[in-house]
Amino acid sequence: MKPKIRRKSGRSTLHIIAGLLVASAFVRLGAQVGPALANSTDPVPIETAEEQPVPEDTDSLLSAFQAREARLVERERQLQDRMQALRVAETEINDKLTALRAAEESLSATIAIADSAAETDLGQLTTVYENMKPKEAAALFEEMPPQFAAGFLGMMRPDAAALIMTELEPETAYAFSVVLAGRNANVPTQ
Repeated sequence: MKPKIRRKSGRSTLHIIAGLLVASAFVRLGAQVGPALANSTDPVPIETAEEQPVPEDTDSLLSAFQAREARLVERERQLQDRMQALRVAETEINDKLTALRAAEESLSATIAIADSAAETDLGQLTTVYENMKPKEAAALFEEMPPQFAAGFLGMMRPDAAALIMTELEPETAYAFSVVLAGRNANVPTQ
């Protein structure tokens, strides 16, 4: 027995669809080419300068061009003046910036000297309090506000500060201790 040959029906369907697509392309191409060919004409010759008509009112045209040129020259002069003004302003700004930087450096140096002098003065005063008799220093510290006195106590050697604290009233010594303990409480730790 002979085996039956099976034809795939899908192939013939694909051939039919492909044929229809090709036919559609030819129809569209034919519909576009005809009008395109009909619209093409021979190029129009360009007239030479001799063939162009010269306007009769050349004087008014010339005066319009001259007026336009005068306006352009004036505008260019204004732009040049403006550019010069901008250059002058830029130079002045740079000079002022240089002077400002110099003043800032001078001010920073003055502030550094003032801070150094104040720190030196506080250091000397702290040394004076450290060298006083504890009872006399305690009498002075009793009169000071707690934040002010605690600042001096924090700068003193621990042994001198301890001797002064023993001579203070307990409430005053406690107030100074609270200020000393809490003065770095708000400092960021990270």
